[in-house]
Amino acid sequence: MKNNFGKIGILFLMLTAFSSVGQAKKWTLQECVEYALKNNISVLQTDLENKTALIDKKTAFGNFLPNVNANASHSWNIGLNQNITTGLLENQTTQFTSAGLSANVTIYNGLQNQYRLRKANLAILASQYQLTKIKDDISLNVANAYLQILFNKENLKVQKELLSNDEKQFTRTNELVSAGVVPRGDLLDVKATVATDKQKVVAAENSLFISKLSLAQLLQLQDFENFDIADANYEPKESTTMLEKPQTIIDKAKQDRIEIKIAKTNLELAQKDISIAKSAFQPTVSGFYNFNTRVGYSQQVVGIVPNAQNPTSVIGQVDGTGQNVIQPNFSAVLGNPDPFFDQLSNNKGQSFGVQISVPIFNGFSVKNNVERSKVAFEITEIASKQANLDLERNVYTAITDAKGAINAYEASVTSLEARSEALNYAKEKYAVGLMNSFDYNQAQTLYANAQSEVLRTKFDAVFKVKVVEFYFGIPIMQTN
Repeated sequence: MKNNFGKIGILFLMLTAFSSVGQAKKWTLQECVEYALKNNISVLQTDLENKTALIDKKTAFGNFLPNVNANASHSWNIGLNQNITTGLLENQTTQFTSAGLSANVTIYNGLQNQYRLRKANLAILASQYQLTKIKDDISLNVANAYLQILFNKENLKVQKELLSNDEKQFTRTNELVSAGVVPRGDLLDVKATVATDKQKVVAAENSLFISKLSLAQLLQLQDFENFDIADANYEPKESTTMLEKPQTIIDKAKQDRIEIKIAKTNLELAQKDISIAKSAFQPTVSGFYNFNTRVGYSQQVVGIVPNAQNPTSVIGQVDGTGQNVIQPNFSAVLGNPDPFFDQLSNNKGQSFGVQISVPIFNGFSVKNNVERSKVAFEITEIASKQANLDLERNVYTAITDAKGAINAYEASVTSLEARSEALNYAKEKYAVGLMNSFDYNQAQTLYANAQSEVLRTKFDAVFKVKVVEFYFGIPIMQTN
């Protein structure tokens, strides 16, 4: 008996585990936005560009520091070469080790290093602004895709409800035909309507799947087949932002929107490029220091002794007497080279100084760089003005679209109410035989279309109002 209870318990745990696995995660809008901001490819790429800007700043800071380099070499000389100790040409193999250290630092170069460091700081700021803009765009895209899924879900429910009603009508009409109450043609009309409804259900299911796939790709999810979102009820509501004057929204957007900040930063970057180019007209002053030493491995002269084989040699004669002038001959006594570290210490040498380079003529390259930088600044200045104009146009367009979407939603609600009354009236007439099945099906189709239109305009209004609020500085996840 206990064994049976144990088996039942294990079976229950297994069923519970399978049930929990089968329940797919339902994503909320906030979860979708947060996940996309962490995993979207565009965000990751822009984040890497931000890291590159930080590295460029380190490079600009490093320009203020001295360059220090060490060098070392070991060489073999084989054949006829001069013995640097005796000064004689000999067939020999000699070895030398040399080492050195050099350092140089820029003292002044027209403030180029300072300008480059300031530009690097601006580039970091611009990169951060660009990352923020990418995140804003992705947030809007995710919200739009999320609302599209909600619309497709609701629309699928409408189409399934319509199919269910028409299938019930088909069953009832079939009974009436069998009883001889209505003609067989009415049954064929209802049958065709049911077939059309099934097609609409399939189309709605496909639209729902495609919308889920689109959002899953924005989130960089691999298991898109099991991806689903949590059901939520978003309704168009009174927005205090929509009560603001368009100019107020534009002024707020110009103050806060990242596009304007990017344009201003790019303008400052272009100005720094001009300063860097102009600084090349000024002289460059640098300091340098060099240290070197060497080690030789050849024998060296440690003394002299009389030459036993050739003790003397004639070096001349005395004028008048012709007497030879004799000079004693000596031979060098060779010994081992000095110890390695002693040579390093004895053979060391140092040099240091200051160097100045004054640009006089360089094929107009500096002048052309300055002119090129000025043209780039003018282009950036125009782009900045265009960014302001684009923002104004986008805000006006967003406000107009939002108002139009709200009006369309209100009109669709009114239309749905009228279609609902018309359908109820058609049901009454159809029930007493005053309306044929074709006209009744038309009334049902118009009602279903009105339901779909309410759903479409509702989510369209929610999103477009959110765009206006977004320009006014309200975060995307405060949609509801």
